[in-house]
Amino acid sequence: MNYSTMPKIELHCHLDGSVRPETIIDIAKREGIHIPSFDIEEMKEELIAPLDCESLDEYLEKFSIPNAVMQSKENLKRITFELYEDAAKENVKYMEVRFAPLLHTQKGLSVKEIIGSVIEGMKEAEEQFDIKGNIILSCMRMMSAERAFEVVEQGKSFLGKGVVAIDLCASEEEGFCGKFIEPIALAREYGYRVTIHAGETGIGRNVLEAAEWLGAERIGHGVYITDCPEAYQVVKEKQIVLEICPTSNVQTKAVKEFRDHPLYNFHRDGIKITINTDNRTVSDTTMAKECELVWNEFAMSDEDYREIYMNSVEACFASDEVKEGLKKYVL
Repeated sequence: MNYSTMPKIELHCHLDGSVRPETIIDIAKREGIHIPSFDIEEMKEELIAPLDCESLDEYLEKFSIPNAVMQSKENLKRITFELYEDAAKENVKYMEVRFAPLLHTQKGLSVKEIIGSVIEGMKEAEEQFDIKGNIILSCMRMMSAERAFEVVEQGKSFLGKGVVAIDLCASEEEGFCGKFIEPIALAREYGYRVTIHAGETGIGRNVLEAAEWLGAERIGHGVYITDCPEAYQVVKEKQIVLEICPTSNVQTKAVKEFRDHPLYNFHRDGIKITINTDNRTVSDTTMAKECELVWNEFAMSDEDYREIYMNSVEACFASDEVKEGLKKYVL
């Protein structure tokens, strides 16, 4: 199978974890932003997390440099455009990109300006390349519920115009869902779809609470439902889709090695999984790489590919018209 040319869908990709190193250097030079080096290979060392990361928190340290160059409308638009361009070049037909608007206010941009700039970059890429997209707004779990309300309110006017969903991300602590019940409920009332990072760092119960308390339709990662029978059952019975990110899961120590990943057992047991990059730069990966890794490691078949692709079509937060178009690539 040629994974570079096969049609693909990505549902879990972070904007700030997928910035081209060359772009970071270019912006830093032009705007006088301090970064560790202007040498491309040295910068890759700074931006790419090793496979032997000790934890999710260590992995998340790699995001500080990209965020330094993502504080203007022009830069946000450019970086979003380039991400969609990179995805289109490997035949990704549809991609949902997520980002946390509140991380990009350091130089005075409003949340609405930030969201609008990201959408502009996506739409420009849609016009130039054979790819469709949507944007997911992430709220940082270490922030207050009030800040989550701010994101929900400011993003409301972009619903149906590029924004489709709300997310909770960053470092994972047990019971985090309780703090965000009200802002996520308001988001659902406004029409946001819901995907929540949970079960990435050993706390399977967080997945159960994301589903039952927050109404999560999809779960980012969800690996540790293996340790919580109730979460496993709810995910399976409600057909809550898992956004699996294999390389990232090894880096963050959600699993020790690729062969230990439960994704194929999930798939065989009827749990709906999708394959994603998480962060193209931080994980030094692409959708083609992730697919090749999974299909080779677990000796998956062409039919497995079709099923997982269709899982992604059904689970994506796109319009029915876009979904119908995506189905045609594998029927």
